Amino acid sequence: MPNAQAEAIKAEGNAFFKAGKYAEAIEKYKAATAIDDSVPAYWSNMAACYEKLRNFEGMEEAGRNCIKADRNFIKGYFRLATAQKNLNDLPGCIKTLESGLALQASNPDLKKMKKEITELQRNEQVAAYCTKANEQMQNGDVGGAYKTLELASRLDAGNPEIEKMMSKVKPKWEKMEKSRRAGLSGPELHKEKGDDLYKNAQFENAIGEYTKCLDGLKGAEKQSELALKALANRAACFKQISNFDGTIEDCTAVLEVEPENVKALIRRAQAFEGVERYRFALQDVKTVLAMPYHKVGKQNFD
Repeated sequence: MPNAQAEAIKAEGNAFFKAGKYAEAIEKYKAATAIDDSVPAYWSNMAACYEKLRNFEGMEEAGRNCIKADRNFIKGYFRLATAQKNLNDLPGCIKTLESGLALQASNPDLKKMKKEITELQRNEQVAAYCTKANEQMQNGDVGGAYKTLELASRLDAGNPEIEKMMSKVKPKWEKMEKSRRAGLSGPELHKEKGDDLYKNAQFENAIGEYTKCLDGLKGAEKQSELALKALANRAACFKQISNFDGTIEDCTAVLEVEPENVKALIRRAQAFEGVERYRFALQDVKTVLAMPYHKVGKQNFD
């Protein structure tokens, strides 16, 4: 049962809120929480007052206390996320929204805000890429600028600013690439053709180019960095077309030279699982998990 005294003080706070006296309302809600801090509505109402006063630090604290009081009180997540949005803590805001949506996936307010924040993050990332590409162009790093603009284009295809910058960078990059590729050996050229085909999801054709690359290598070259990259990439192509035996064979060849190659271990584990050789898959997974976190990387570790 709610504490009668705390509820009475809350009612006084509500009256102040309706009258637009938000600072006075906050003091009442604080008094109510001093009596019983387990009632989420007290913290939620306090957060709403802080929002009216544009005090988002106070709103954030009240939102956190609201969730602490009752983790199933959905409005608490909305209050906290609103504060984080206005404090420009967009990653924290997304995390809060996802926590709320995990409890109530259909909540329209949380869904709407998550969509808005995701769009804000995308726009910020695109703007950051454009700024970086401009700096790279000024420093004469044509290759770096081209790659940065490609990343920006994936996030916002058709963006006029990106297209304008790309129209200046791409001709210079293509000229540099033509000159660079002219100096490549036969195997190196086949490897790069394979990479281009892989990016365009032409996996079987990419396998053919990687095979030509490997067939063109002699003696010690068969254990060179180029050979290992071609094997690793061909293994990735085999995996894409569910040729798990091919994946296992190429990953094993890489691991004979680099026993702690994380990508090769993970791909081979997935391929072993695909052919129902679960004991071997588990062994590769255990090998990866035994490695230091920095070597495995966050994406693979998760």
